[in-house]
Amino acid sequence: MTGFAPKYDLFVFDWDGTVMDTTALIAKGIQHAAREMGYPVPSFQDACGVIGLDWRGAILKVVPDCPESEHLRFGEIYRAWYIPHEADVILFPGMRELIVGLHARGLRTAVATGKSREGLRRVFERTGLEGFFMTTQTASECLPKPNAEMLEKIGIELDVPAERTVMIGDTTHDVIMAHRYGCDAAAMTYGASTLQDLIASKPAVLCPDVRALAEYLGVSELVKDVDFTR
Repeated sequence: MTGFAPKYDLFVFDWDGTVMDTTALIAKGIQHAAREMGYPVPSFQDACGVIGLDWRGAILKVVPDCPESEHLRFGEIYRAWYIPHEADVILFPGMRELIVGLHARGLRTAVATGKSREGLRRVFERTGLEGFFMTTQTASECLPKPNAEMLEKIGIELDVPAERTVMIGDTTHDVIMAHRYGCDAAAMTYGASTLQDLIASKPAVLCPDVRALAEYLGVSELVKDVDFTR
């Protein structure tokens, strides 16, 4: 196909803030739980900054006054607020077309996410995208980002070397994880980390939208009919 020359053999996607526009919702949920439990409420930006970490690591960093004995209750309050609101969250424009298109052409795709296995299963049910990924790794079975274990497991399972792999994410945690694994990182600038922090983390490319990502990956044909003005 003209215009279709993929740059990599394995495309690994983060989920929150990369595939799905959940950044604001997660941050507000963290703020809500802190407020309900009587702890100092973190700023919106600070709450965004822990997206992608495992749940324990996120609470320790952004709500340090919450003892580990209360982490379970914090999570319960968060989920009780978050899950009903999750139904309103959408995929970023062009992301479905990109993922489906990569899969249709026989390219290897995977997910490496800080979500729990339960959380990933829930959004897969909502979006219908599970069948378009060859494998997935979550915070439920791996060491948290920016540890490289998720990428290591994916690379071994799919038999693709790091130099032919790209990690697609929206946070510095994703970029640092990619560096530790030895693969390239494509950083989406519309997610949780600030542009300044993303630049400092030195990804292979900064992408303001999925069209720019597809162009970098050499698969611009996959999103040529997407309306990016919506």
